[in-house]
Amino acid sequence: MTSDTDLLALACDVGHFLLRTDRRMVSAESCTGGFIAKALTDIPGSSQWFECGYVTYSNAAKTRDLGVLPRTLVEHGAVSEAVVREMAAAALRVAGVDVAIAVTGIAGPDGAAPGKPVGTVWFGTCVRRAAQVEVAARREQFAGDRDAVRRSSVEYALKLILNLKP
Repeated sequence: MTSDTDLLALACDVGHFLLRTDRRMVSAESCTGGFIAKALTDIPGSSQWFECGYVTYSNAAKTRDLGVLPRTLVEHGAVSEAVVREMAAAALRVAGVDVAIAVTGIAGPDGAAPGKPVGTVWFGTCVRRAAQVEVAARREQFAGDRDAVRRSSVEYALKLILNLKP
């Protein structure tokens, strides 16, 4: 399982990357419940590159705070590519930053649905490049209990940010 020390090292790397590329970021989190924002703000000086985080755990919060369309939630479910794309794009727009990471998934032990077992997590990135905005999404399947799924999700999200093109 990913340790706090591992997450701290990754968060430091994210901070250095964002400073080096002169970017600020936002997180939009569901199943991680603010864990990504916590990991990033554990870094002294993170206010130089971390703008804010949205914890939109419920569908109502996803709609109210980020503007995820109710139709998208009904048609695809909260744990879906369509929803994570809307979360990432909205967080970037609302926060007015350069990079957004969004996460929605099923950490367990409950919540599994047909085709969406416990450990299913969708990640969305949204990056502003000049006048263009690029949105991407990926689905991962993590093993373990609730804590393991959440830690793996935070680790994966931080690595996604590090792998963005400068």
